[in-house]
Amino acid sequence: MEQKKTKNWKTIVKRLLVVALVLSLAIPLVPQTMVVPASAVTQAEIDELKDNASDLRDQQKELQNQLAAIKEDKNKALEQKTLLEQQINATQAEIDTIQTQISKYDELIAQKQVELAEAEEKEKAQYELFCERVRYMEEQGEVSYWSILFSSSDFADLLGNAMMVDEIMQYDNQVMDELIAIREQIAQDKADLETARQEQQAAKDEQEAAKASLKTQKSEVDALIDQISSQQAEVEKAEAQLRAAADAVDKEIAAAEKELASQISNVVSESGFMWPLPGYNTLSSLFGGRTHPVTGRPNNHTGIDIPAPAGTSILAAKSGVVTTSTYNSSYGNYVVVSHSDGTSTLYAHMSRRGVSKGQTVSQGQVVGYVGTTGSSTGNHLHFEIRVNGSRVDPVNYFLGSMTLYATSGGVKKKL
Repeated sequence: MEQKKTKNWKTIVKRLLVVALVLSLAIPLVPQTMVVPASAVTQAEIDELKDNASDLRDQQKELQNQLAAIKEDKNKALEQKTLLEQQINATQAEIDTIQTQISKYDELIAQKQVELAEAEEKEKAQYELFCERVRYMEEQGEVSYWSILFSSSDFADLLGNAMMVDEIMQYDNQVMDELIAIREQIAQDKADLETARQEQQAAKDEQEAAKASLKTQKSEVDALIDQISSQQAEVEKAEAQLRAAADAVDKEIAAAEKELASQISNVVSESGFMWPLPGYNTLSSLFGGRTHPVTGRPNNHTGIDIPAPAGTSILAAKSGVVTTSTYNSSYGNYVVVSHSDGTSTLYAHMSRRGVSKGQTVSQGQVVGYVGTTGSSTGNHLHFEIRVNGSRVDPVNYFLGSMTLYATSGGVKKKL
């Protein structure tokens, strides 16, 4: 009876040792799954931007084909200028799209670096777990797989011990599998990071090429402006286009204000207008009768012209809703902001537009940048104010609050 109790006690002690061995190894395995932030950049987003840039390049090629078809016809200089400016818009849009793409790559690279660092930390922890397992087996040599099996008192005890040994071996294999998987993940993360860096550099190279094309296109426009000014047929065509464009703009503004009336009414307008080009208060052309700079003939100027360097930021004169943001051969790139007090402001000849139709803007917000697109012979802002659809002289709204000058024949005069 005493011998049986001793045997049972040894069996219990042995099983406790085995359990202790299993528990000592039951350090949580490092999970392979990485938590990706909800705002993480996806390759699909970057691919879509690549497709957009490719579409814009195709658009530029089509415009280039149209230009090539009429390049030798000196009587179509005005048409060439319009096509070139459309090409410039497409090129600028490509540059902007690629810039977004580059920014997305910045986020993706940062994201991949974080994932790589996490994987390396997990690899370190998993390797330490493996080493701990080896050290434990060396320190607890008496509790080896074979000693557990050979210490079995009978067949039933052997089966039980075998199951325990199998659990330990499965755990050992899982530790190794996890270590291998994490190291494979590290290798993949490094490859993905390098790919992202190479693709970002390729995008930067494409952007530089587009910028070079943009510079060339702008030089061609400058040359065409001189050519148009000296051609009678082009002058007459320009006049006809100017009249048609002005009529079209009026209709577009009226239609857009009707379409966005509810939104416009919800944006509170300031009582006064803000000067759209702070720091530039000399006018090259006033409201009313003047000689058109392109046609060289008398015409009615619908706004005021404010010269400024190309790329100067143009600010919204009042809070409101963008009812037009587009291009035509007269105004070039232009934006119209409609205000809840029945007024609207127009900003024309921009090198590029900074807002889109339907967008709400605040007074002082950038709506575009100074340029010389459309019917223009130099960098300036053509600025108009309409009251209930009718054009009025913008100068009247600023004379009491700021000093304005006008130039005529090289003479500068205070207004």
